[in-house]
Amino acid sequence: MTKETTQARILDKNLPIQKICFILSKSQMDSAYAAMVMANGARMEGIEVEMFFTFFGLDVINKKKMTHLHFATVGNPSMPIPTIFGGLPGMEALVSNQMKKQLDELDLPPVDEFMEMIHLSGAKIWACKLAVDMFKLTKEDLVDELDGILTIGDFYERAAGEGTHIVFI
Repeated sequence: MTKETTQARILDKNLPIQKICFILSKSQMDSAYAAMVMANGARMEGIEVEMFFTFFGLDVINKKKMTHLHFATVGNPSMPIPTIFGGLPGMEALVSNQMKKQLDELDLPPVDEFMEMIHLSGAKIWACKLAVDMFKLTKEDLVDELDGILTIGDFYERAAGEGTHIVFI
């Protein structure tokens, strides 16, 4: 394929999305749900999905931490409360509990169930080797649905191919 043909294909807006690779580096509940909702939606559309959890994003697939994720109340410009109040004791827990209630009202499953559903739909779930080593985790610390622990190079090899998009959250 020539350089011109490659550039033309890149600019072709009608090229269908065949695979979406999500890289999740944060453990805030809003980041986790954004990745899970998009991954679930992609699978429902028949799009191949690979999820790569790195750094604090590992909390989303850490058996001990995944059901205790929070919404950040400090440093979040979209939070409708002043930062000074967001730092008060108990405020993060209060906001997180309120947001969890709203997610329940929308019939969104808790993180552990959502990750299981996404995996059962055919999505692949990967942990970053560097982050796993850095936080001294083992495969046993992570969800049973984990497909493996990869280096970022291994993940990029899995992401290779026409029609693949990478979304970093």
